[in-house]
Amino acid sequence: MIMTNTLHTAPSMSEFKSLLKKYSLKATPQRLAVHSAMQVLGHASADMVTEEVARQGRTKVTVASVYNILTQLALLGIYAHRLSIGNKMYFDVNTHQHIHLYDTVNSTFMDVEDEDLTAMIEARLGKRRFRGYKVDGIDIQILCHPSKNKLMKIIR
Repeated sequence: MIMTNTLHTAPSMSEFKSLLKKYSLKATPQRLAVHSAMQVLGHASADMVTEEVARQGRTKVTVASVYNILTQLALLGIYAHRLSIGNKMYFDVNTHQHIHLYDTVNSTFMDVEDEDLTAMIEARLGKRRFRGYKVDGIDIQILCHPSKNKLMKIIR
């Protein structure tokens, strides 16, 4: 099992431009800036991406525009999306099946790569029928908070 904040499988900028072209979207400065920010952040809300775009200084873009761009890219499958406990939308550059740790104190996501566990859960629940429902997919989110040791490191 691997836990990581840094394993980002975002498309490269050239791959991203090709994906935009495939979906008949223009590679606008705003879309490129949003993707550049997501390459850095991995998991992020529209607010976080807007801050990163401003930090990079490539272009100006509003939070609403960033949210619309991220949502469009998630609907196309270029990014994944998920809700935090507070119902804030977060976007993820990793679109493959994986598990998330959600830090309920800091509102951050961390990927957990455990192919055996993911396969076991998929095999057990993926084809299971629930009365009146059909499983579309499995999305595992483990809620957690920093341990005392980690909190002490953050405070120092």
